[in-house]
Amino acid sequence: MNVDLLAHPAEEVAPRLLGSVLTCKTPEGNVSIVITETEAYSGTADPASHAYGGRTARNATMFGPAGHLYVYRSHGLHWCANVVTGTDGIASGVLIRAGRVIEGEDLARKRRGERVESPRLARGPGNLGQALGITAEHNGADLLTGTLVVLSEGELVPDALIRVGPRVGVSKAHDWQHRFYLAGDPTVSAYRLSPRVKPPAEA
Repeated sequence: MNVDLLAHPAEEVAPRLLGSVLTCKTPEGNVSIVITETEAYSGTADPASHAYGGRTARNATMFGPAGHLYVYRSHGLHWCANVVTGTDGIASGVLIRAGRVIEGEDLARKRRGERVESPRLARGPGNLGQALGITAEHNGADLLTGTLVVLSEGELVPDALIRVGPRVGVSKAHDWQHRFYLAGDPTVSAYRLSPRVKPPAEA
C-alpha cells in the first residue's frame, strides 16, 4: 500500500480500502482479512468523529500522519481499528467495519467463539478488532512499514460492486453517506439507526 493512496480525505479513501488486506501479527499467530465495509470520519468538521472537539491525548493519532492505525475502545468492551488518512496535522480516519478472514481463521474463531460462523468472525468493528487481536498497544502502529499490523493492496474492486449509505449506529451526522461496502457480501454488517437519533419535529 502506497501512502499516497491514503493522503486524501477519509470519504475518498474509504471506498478505495475495500478489497485491501489488513493483517495483525501476534505471538499467537497471524490473522488477515479482506476489507468489505468501511466508514469515513472527517475529523474536526464531522460531529460523529472523535476529533470533532479538537486534539486530545485519546485522538492524537487521528491527526496524522496518514498510514497509521488509530485504535479506540467502544463501549468499554471492544477495540476498533481505523486507518488514518489525509494530511498530517488534520484529523481524518476510516473505520474498518467488517472483513472476510482469509488467513488464521482458526485463531480468529478461538478469539470470537467456536460457534461463530465464518462470515460473522469479523462482521462489525468490535468483532473485527477481536478477530484480528487488535488492542491498545496497536494504537499508532505504522500500517505501511511496520511489523505489528500491515495494510496491503488486494484485488481491485469494481465500482459496480461498491454501495454507499449512512453510517451505522451514530447519533450525530447519522445521515451522512460515509459508509461504503461490498454489495451482497455476507460479512457486511446490517444497517441500524442509533436509538439516540431524535425523530424530526412535526411541522
